Amino acid sequence: MSNLYRFGQFVLDPSRRTLSRANSPVSLTPKAFDVLLFLAKNPNRLVTKEELLQAVWGDTFVEEGNLTQYISHLRKALGDNPEDTRLIVTIARKGYQFTAGVTVAESTDSTKQPAVQVSTAGSSLSDLQPPRGGSVDEAVPKAPKNWRKVAVVGASAALLAAVCFASWRHFGSKAPPRSQKIMLAVLPFENLTGDPNKEYLADGLTEETISQLGRLNPEQLGVIARTSVKGYKHKDERLDQIGRELSVQYVLESSLRESGSHTRITAQLIQVKDQTHLWSQDYDYLAKDILNVQDDVAKSVAREIRLRLSSQQQTELARPRPVNPDAFDAYLQGYYFFQRNTDKDTEMAAKYYGRATQLDPSYALAWAGLSRVRNWQANTGVIPAEEGHRLAREAVERALALNPNLAQAHTQMGRIKQQVDFDWAGADASLQRAIALEPGDSEIVRLAAGSAAILGRFDEALPLNRRAVDLDPLNADSWEQLAEIEYFMGQLDKAAADCKKALDLSPDAWLCHGLLSQIYIAQGRPQDALPEIKLVRSDVIRAFLYPIAYYALGRKKESDGALSEYVTKYHADGAYQIALVYAFRNQSDKAFEWLDRAYAQRDSGLVGTKVDPLLKSLRKDPRYAAFLKKLNLPI
Repeated sequence: MSNLYRFGQFVLDPSRRTLSRANSPVSLTPKAFDVLLFLAKNPNRLVTKEELLQAVWGDTFVEEGNLTQYISHLRKALGDNPEDTRLIVTIARKGYQFTAGVTVAESTDSTKQPAVQVSTAGSSLSDLQPPRGGSVDEAVPKAPKNWRKVAVVGASAALLAAVCFASWRHFGSKAPPRSQKIMLAVLPFENLTGDPNKEYLADGLTEETISQLGRLNPEQLGVIARTSVKGYKHKDERLDQIGRELSVQYVLESSLRESGSHTRITAQLIQVKDQTHLWSQDYDYLAKDILNVQDDVAKSVAREIRLRLSSQQQTELARPRPVNPDAFDAYLQGYYFFQRNTDKDTEMAAKYYGRATQLDPSYALAWAGLSRVRNWQANTGVIPAEEGHRLAREAVERALALNPNLAQAHTQMGRIKQQVDFDWAGADASLQRAIALEPGDSEIVRLAAGSAAILGRFDEALPLNRRAVDLDPLNADSWEQLAEIEYFMGQLDKAAADCKKALDLSPDAWLCHGLLSQIYIAQGRPQDALPEIKLVRSDVIRAFLYPIAYYALGRKKESDGALSEYVTKYHADGAYQIALVYAFRNQSDKAFEWLDRAYAQRDSGLVGTKVDPLLKSLRKDPRYAAFLKKLNLPI
């Protein structure tokens, strides 16, 4: 006697190597049967890809993509009932979970199972329809000689043919609706090199892939930003859960391996609704060819989800883009350290970006990165402001001279014009140019939204920021800025809700507590503002908000004391905030006095002068229009 594995209407018999459903036979290839059997023996737990490969193929080397094709075949075999498509759940980048309730029973001679025998080892899925043109051999990835031989090319080719046909059948009959944007998430590259020091490479390739795909056709395709996908790194998350959290229809999974001078990237595109693997490919390349690999991945994704690409886009993707491998590596190191967002790490970022520009003086993207680091260091006091801003300007001007069509350089120039020059119109023009070059970049979209809001163009700012939220839905900063724009517009209920959304996403979005306190004051609920102020982590911001809240509560004496204390402590670099408090207290002469001091101090807070509701009492005063003109802001 042997065991039978029952789940739902299915019966799996290992001794006879049969699968039946409601006493009807289900045909499987031998390897597909072996995969299903292993999953049925290990239900309701994460089964890693490595476990499955070892259990079914042993020491024979098999491309990871072949396993995904067998999983797709099993899903189709089990999927007559729509709910059964969830029997095999993909755990992003890790493996699979067999979610069925499996019962084990002994098989007896009296057991009736009219299931067909699994086809012999020589058979395959070749009885299914062929792929969409091109030979099977052309579709099978070729490994270099220094990789182990693939022993199952015949079976994998047949599986690939079946999957290609399934993809054609799904997409070839009708294009996706043009009225609704397709949304794609590029999950963080999985570092399988065995070297934790290569995390910078995995992170950099993730960002490069997002950027490349985001450029394809932003009107038709939206690519989720890195800040929203980074939370899935090193996490065992179900693919359907990721799809719901990010509101995406497709997910791109990628992994990174190294062998000698070659690097291998494995990429696969998965449709979330049924977890179908639409496409998978392995790339072996030398470091100088990495950008060409990114182009190949972008072309394959575009083909599978039927993106319309202009002739110029197709030409760009076909054009070789060799890079200086050492300079590119240094650039990725710089990007990695800058994202860590500490003083020490930004100095490391500056070091690596500088090294990249030395190794390749024509590397415009590295010059733009170096400019951003220097500007950040100047604004946070890590280096002297005048020196830092000079270095930042020189670097970004070099980037623009090398590549006038580099969106990151125009974005950085916009920051400098806004934060250093008070050239709001110039900054807006730079950001508009950046968004025209890369309309799918959530950070650029968010910055453009902020720029439009500063200038009072709320009808433009609001949809831009909502677009940034769509592209970066798990980024608390996107929701916080949306709330701020809604607050400026007087949409107080929406602003409060979006503030709370930002705080739900990240407790580090503590600035929202300060914004919530101002929203509650504007709503006539100053008693609710005080608990929010207590949650603000900055002593400076708390000290600024208390005199406003106390005044709104009618506690003038406490407001006077809190304001006096703030002036004593922060007059040197808090002039704009002092002006806001005086304006809220209807002390216009004092408010203009401190606005003038803020101008002399080049206070970055002046960016909100035109739109900040706390300055409402000043807007009919002739001095207000004159001050806006002095700031180069539209009246």
